[in-house]
Amino acid sequence: MSSNVGLSTPRGSGTSGYVQKNRSLLKPRDKAAPYSKDWDSAKHRQRQPDPEILEHDRKREIEVKVLELRDKLEDEGLDEDEIDDRCDGLRKKLEEERKAGKGVGPDARSLKSHQVHDLAQAKIEESERLRKALGIAANYEEGSHWRKQEERLRESLVQREREDEEQLQKAKEARRYRDDSE
Repeated sequence: MSSNVGLSTPRGSGTSGYVQKNRSLLKPRDKAAPYSKDWDSAKHRQRQPDPEILEHDRKREIEVKVLELRDKLEDEGLDEDEIDDRCDGLRKKLEEERKAGKGVGPDARSLKSHQVHDLAQAKIEESERLRKALGIAANYEEGSHWRKQEERLRESLVQREREDEEQLQKAKEARRYRDDSE
């Protein structure tokens, strides 16, 4: 037994006798509130893709196609100048197509889980299409429906109180008129 810690001998215990700290023990936290009371920080914020990474991926796709053409032409046995000319032509053609809007981005269904920025961009586009399809305003604030409903309820209560006061005033005037006429 080392320093009065652990087993006197590890023989027959099914362990190596190595003693280590119990890291699964949960220590009590401070008595602070577990959740923030600031509801604005709790709102969902959509992950924004990095435009530089998206641009890099698009350029990389073009270069992959150019290199595939280069490999194919080298296998055919063309000379370097001809290969360079064809590769430059393909590169220019693909860049013009990209600028013109053809093949704006990859299909969202074909994206892999490691393509985080492409997935975020596809999700933003999907959310925008859905927002337009449902007719939701771009400046819509979550929960604003409930606030509007509460305001309408308050207004109707105030209006009802006014009407009750008016009826009470009319009843008082009618009583006064009856008392004066008697």
